[in-house]
Amino acid sequence: MPQGPPARTVGARLREAREKRGVSLRQIAVRTRISVMSLEALERSDLSRLPGGIFTRAFVRAYAQEVGLDPDRTIQDFIAELPPEAATATAHSAAIEDGEKLDSDRRAVATALRLVLISLPIIGLVVYYGSHRAPFPAAPSPETISGAQADESQSAPAAEPVPTAPEPAAAPPVIPQTSAISMELAPRGACWVSVTADGRQVFAGLMNAGDKQLVTAEKQIALSVGDAGAFAYTLNGRAGKSLGAAGKNVRARITLANLPEFQTP
Repeated sequence: MPQGPPARTVGARLREAREKRGVSLRQIAVRTRISVMSLEALERSDLSRLPGGIFTRAFVRAYAQEVGLDPDRTIQDFIAELPPEAATATAHSAAIEDGEKLDSDRRAVATALRLVLISLPIIGLVVYYGSHRAPFPAAPSPETISGAQADESQSAPAAEPVPTAPEPAAAPPVIPQTSAISMELAPRGACWVSVTADGRQVFAGLMNAGDKQLVTAEKQIALSVGDAGAFAYTLNGRAGKSLGAAGKNVRARITLANLPEFQTP
C-alpha cells in the first residue's frame, strides 16, 4: 500500500504558522525574550541546541501562543516526538511543576480559612464591648469646681515637692526576624531564567544585562539559570553569592532557613 506523506514535526508546524502570520523570528524573540538561536533550533527540532526539561516546554508554549496554536496540544505533540529518555524526563518535570502549583493553591485556601477563623472571635469581642460600654459621668459645673478649689486652698497644707524619679533607660531596639524572601534578578549578561515562588511559576524567559525582575515569596524560591556566570541577584537587599561558572546550568532552592547561605557577608 502507498504510504501517506510523513507527519510534520512540531517545529515545522510552528514555522508554518509563523510564516502564515508574516512574523519574523526576531519579532517573536523580542516578544518572548527567547534567543533567535533557540527559536531556530526549535523549528529544526534540534534538541542538542535546546536546554531541555522545563525550559524547552516553556519555549514551545511561548512560541505556540505567539503564532496562534494551542499551547497545551503543541506541548503534548512535542513530548510525543522526543526520544524515550528525553520524553520521560520532560514528563517528570511537568508532573513536579503541576504538583507544586496544586500544593500552592491548597496552602492559599488553608491560609484564608485560618484568617477567617481568627477574625470571627475578634469581631465578636469588638461588637460586644462596643454595645456594653459604660456611659461617661456628667461633667461637674464650673461653680462646683470653683468651690472645691477654694476649700482645698484653705484647708490643705502646702505640699512638699516630690523628687523626680530618673527616666528609665531606653530599651534596646528589637531586630525583627526575616519572615519573607525578596529577590531581585539583575543579570550581568544574557541568560535564561525560570523562577518559582512558593510553588507558583512567576517568571520564565531570557534576561539581558540591565534587566531587572523582583520576586517575593513567603517560604521559598526555586530558581533555574541557563548561564550561572552571567547571573546576578540580591536577597532582601543584600548581594547574592555566585551560583556557578560561566555557561553552567544550575538550579537552586532558597528558603527562610538557608537564606544566609546565598547572601554575601
